[in-house]
Amino acid sequence: MPREFKMGPATRESYGEMLLVLGAENPNIVVLDADLSKSTYTGKFGEKFPDRFFNVGIAEANMASIAAGLAYDGKIPFLSSFVCFGLCKGFDQLRAGVAYPRANVKCAFTHGGISIGEDGPSQQSVEDFALATALPGFVVLHPADDVSAKALVREAAAHPGPVFLRLGRPKTPILYAPGTEFPIGRAKVIQKGKDVTIVAIGLLVSEALKAADILKAEGVEAGVIDLYCLKPVDEAALAAAAAESGAIVTAEEHLIWGGLSSIVARVVSERRPVPIRSVSLGDTYAESATGPELFKKYGLTAEAIVKAAKEAVAAKRG
Repeated sequence: MPREFKMGPATRESYGEMLLVLGAENPNIVVLDADLSKSTYTGKFGEKFPDRFFNVGIAEANMASIAAGLAYDGKIPFLSSFVCFGLCKGFDQLRAGVAYPRANVKCAFTHGGISIGEDGPSQQSVEDFALATALPGFVVLHPADDVSAKALVREAAAHPGPVFLRLGRPKTPILYAPGTEFPIGRAKVIQKGKDVTIVAIGLLVSEALKAADILKAEGVEAGVIDLYCLKPVDEAALAAAAAESGAIVTAEEHLIWGGLSSIVARVVSERRPVPIRSVSLGDTYAESATGPELFKKYGLTAEAIVKAAKEAVAAKRG
């Protein structure tokens, strides 16, 4: 039977908690929000540090420019909104004001992917990794649980340059022990497998682990890697997994274009070519329903990963 996980807080909640810790440690940390502080969990920072919290209203593009200005003045700004607003609406300003000068701005955007559910496709960010990884100099991070989220918020604050951090709305399974480290530029190899390796991010990491359990019961040994840092990507970990298992499956809450699948395919094709299969949204927007209903309809499940893994193994043997 697939393993079961104890549920923890949403990564957006973890973000809000870590902001309070970092704010107490470093007076240069400031937070900007686009009138969504209750949902992004930045409101508690505003209550504790009112002189370092700026609600810019529904003006995400301006927020990016303000954050850049604060960074030029030596501050460490965290700007927050929903991903679809902060990144999509603010992309031009992030490109010109943050990426081009390599400003020390941290884009911690919440409600990523289709797991936000009933808010519908207008607010479901499914192209954000393609946009963020296209910005030169940006670090791109996506935590899978509370522990990794808190660790990556701290990593983002310490990194001397722009960072995009995708955070989620729903509660997440607890995957890691407190104190686990998540350095930028690395991947977390959760388990190794000789038959296939599943490379997953975010909520799909727990589905990957469930899929590995199902495959094990059928005699297939699957490794699982949490590629929490999409950029810079841990090429060595991916190449080693390809060499050890001879087949790769990617699993992501994102379009097939420009996200995890594209990143892994590039690295593996250059370093150690093996059969690759992908689990993703494909080339479509989703619709309005609960997160679990959407994951089932669009194939972001352990069962879909199992199917893809069997196809990858078969391609290797063929």
